[in-house]
Amino acid sequence: MPRIPMMAGNWKMHKTADEAVDLAAALRENLGPPAGREVMIAPPFTALAAVARALTGSGIHLGAQNMYPEDSGAFTGEISPAMLRDARCSHVILGHSERRHIFGETDDLVARKVAKALASELTPVLCVGETLPEREDDRATEVVSHQLRAALKGLTKSEALRIIVAYEPVWAIGTGRTATPATAQEMHATIRRLLRDLFTDAMAAQVRILYGGSVKPDNISALMAEADIDGALVGGASLKAEDFIQIVQYK
Repeated sequence: MPRIPMMAGNWKMHKTADEAVDLAAALRENLGPPAGREVMIAPPFTALAAVARALTGSGIHLGAQNMYPEDSGAFTGEISPAMLRDARCSHVILGHSERRHIFGETDDLVARKVAKALASELTPVLCVGETLPEREDDRATEVVSHQLRAALKGLTKSEALRIIVAYEPVWAIGTGRTATPATAQEMHATIRRLLRDLFTDAMAAQVRILYGGSVKPDNISALMAEADIDGALVGGASLKAEDFIQIVQYK
């Protein structure tokens, strides 16, 4: 089966509810039902319900930027998968480098989140990626492989098939510095080989692997020309309707 490209916008800590609705409405109006690719946007938690209403019937998926791996409880400041489902989310971004490096999320916690998302009928967008010192020390493959193995440990093949992987080299996120298409492809191919080792050739051929890290309208086509790059997890450029639309409609 061909892998349908996905363009996902991670809005991070940007946009009030009203601002988020305006952006979602602009995307809906100018994109129309996406043809030949999938689109997902992940506004901040406070805007999820309002954006869900704005996207009704549009074909654009709604995602969250994080979740805690429990149904409920005394976890001040956290949000549960049930709350995300209630807000009409279908996807959730997990293990983003900012969660790992700023908030101290461990591989074990990310793995628990992935398993809980799957059990809650949410599609995890699992982020993996190395820092600049790790790449300069020639440890990029080791780091990404460890992150991926930890997150997928104990999952069945059918569960792992429901995951979207996002390779985000930490040194390229928000820096304006993008991995070259060849560099990104090399790691994407490594990730796909690891999926083959962990599961099967057929399974690895179906899993989508997105690239994230200073993706812009002027580099998306070159990235998407690579064999194992199946879409993008877009940060800053997803906050401007015109830029994100150009990314979604890459040639």
